[in-house]
Amino acid sequence: MAEETKFTDEEIKQIKDIQDSYAKLQSEFGQVGISKMRLQEQVDEVEAFESKLGNEFKEVQQTEKKLLDDITKKYGDGTLDPETGVFTPNK
Repeated sequence: MAEETKFTDEEIKQIKDIQDSYAKLQSEFGQVGISKMRLQEQVDEVEAFESKLGNEFKEVQQTEKKLLDDITKKYGDGTLDPETGVFTPNK
């Protein structure tokens, strides 16, 4: 049987320091993962809001087109001064 050897206090300290470093890094990797998940949730929320705004924008465009079509049918082609409300027909 091989003879046992005892590590020095300094060697034991170095081993424990390395173990502590690994434990700290594992914890920090976990925190990074959690942070990434939270950020992804925020990105998903922003993207959903952006999509909602895009749909609202399209609805406003459709409303505008309908109004312009109705006004053109009623008054013909021309120009409206939005400040005065005066419509000038095209000749």
